[in-house]
Amino acid sequence: MSEFKEVLTKDGTISLRSLVFHENFHSLEGALKETEIKFINPSDLKRFKDKSLNVLDICFGLGYNSASLFNTLIRQNSFVNWYALEIDKKPLEYSLGNKLFQKLWHPKVLKIFKSLSQNSTYKDQSFECHILWGDARERIKNIPENIKFDLIYLDGFSPQKCPQIWTIEFLAEVTRKLNPNGYLITYSSSAAIRKVLRNFGLSIFSINPILTSKKLWSNGTIAIKKIDEKGFHSNLHFKKLSPMEEEHLLTKASIPYRDPTLSAKAKDIIETRAKEQLFSNLKTSKKWRGKWGMTKSTLNS
Repeated sequence: MSEFKEVLTKDGTISLRSLVFHENFHSLEGALKETEIKFINPSDLKRFKDKSLNVLDICFGLGYNSASLFNTLIRQNSFVNWYALEIDKKPLEYSLGNKLFQKLWHPKVLKIFKSLSQNSTYKDQSFECHILWGDARERIKNIPENIKFDLIYLDGFSPQKCPQIWTIEFLAEVTRKLNPNGYLITYSSSAAIRKVLRNFGLSIFSINPILTSKKLWSNGTIAIKKIDEKGFHSNLHFKKLSPMEEEHLLTKASIPYRDPTLSAKAKDIIETRAKEQLFSNLKTSKKWRGKWGMTKSTLNS
């Protein structure tokens, strides 16, 4: 675990800091709190009570998102067909050995995680789970073509740190796996990510912050192919983009990350985008921030 440092977050749950990416897995406000606010609550899991659903967890990490998902589904008699993509086994091994993490979940969740760690699979009458280890850009191709997902969680390190999973080409692979009424959910409010998803024909929504402020104007993004108006109006956890957010999509921040071969290094992807931004005639992010009274530190562009 020399690549990671343990972090105790404000809600009493543990996380890790990557010493490679120089970024925490979760907000210091709370690992569990972030999972609930940015992924579980917007998922509206009660829709799947006594039903089946397909879920894809991209960048599984410590496992908070899927552990919380499983915890809920166990209690509402749902059947889940679940896949995860993850390059590093160490965070899951850490979770399974940490008592603070273990005490959060139903025993069955830990049973599933142990099986995933040892065998990469788990199956019983209600759960069929597969974790695919390796580069997500390659491993996503190993998911059967006929499976379309009701929920896709995209929870990797930020685009500036790990652009490989935020490129046009990878997001095309991801959205191709989404059910027509499925939700693609990410913590990122990046204009580059939102613009790409909209260009793919998805409707883009902002995950509501707990408190609206210039420093916290969104808790992430939900992208949906086909809107269920009834479901949309009943879900209080996300909303249409504000005028400020719409204008963000017209700035240089909206220029996408590109990886035509799905094999480029992070440094090359970032440099290619920087050059495209340099020669673009779009409004600068600085001007946009100035108009709306924000600082650069509030953004994930």
